[in-house]
Amino acid sequence: MIATETLVLLLGCFIAAFASGVAGFAFNLVAAGILFHWLPPQQTAPVLVLGSLLIQLATIGAVWPSVRWAVLKPYVIGGVLGTPLGVVVLAGADARAIAAGVGLLLVAYAGWALLRILLRHSVAAVRASQAADLGIGFASGILGGIGGFSGALPAMWGDLKGLRKDEARAIFQPFIIVMQVVAAIGLVSGGFFGRESARMLLLALPALLLGAGLGVMVYRRIPAEGFRIVLLGLLLASGISLVL
Repeated sequence: MIATETLVLLLGCFIAAFASGVAGFAFNLVAAGILFHWLPPQQTAPVLVLGSLLIQLATIGAVWPSVRWAVLKPYVIGGVLGTPLGVVVLAGADARAIAAGVGLLLVAYAGWALLRILLRHSVAAVRASQAADLGIGFASGILGGIGGFSGALPAMWGDLKGLRKDEARAIFQPFIIVMQVVAAIGLVSGGFFGRESARMLLLALPALLLGAGLGVMVYRRIPAEGFRIVLLGLLLASGISLVL
């Protein structure tokens, strides 16, 4: 790997890990938006999945006391059921069109929510059943199967439900861990994680850990409203990345 590509790999992983450390999601979207312009996706995709998994495992302690397994369960069940369908969609349908549609939804929601904060307009939180949570998990699993975009919808859903920052992150961060484990198993068993991907992951590991650690430090210090603005900003960026 030449020096420029190495620098891009380290910088992209650091920025994405920092964003994930602060908000609990969006590593794949941020990293892919940087790395795919410079590095082969076939080698980079396994690095993103396994790098995201390592970050989530390393930072889950920040919200572990807030994890409620009864609340998390429908999301995980839906996500595991939806992931194979996402893989099928990836193989036989216009996955980019589906991802772009979700991207437009995220842009519209995040833009509306940020404008609402700017204008100081409050809206009642959504009350939803476990069936609705399962549906969000299922749709997120499909997006995870298509391109590893499993964290955006649960993050948006948590904001709609008016969850506090620890409550929201205690749902979508463990959910992402499960989805990334499923994706990692598929990549390894499918032979996509080769020697070059392993070398790239080891090379990027210090940047991943440093970025994630600094991100968690920021997360622990920002107030609830500040966290919400960061989350909405990443949702907006994630939506734009899906559309473009």
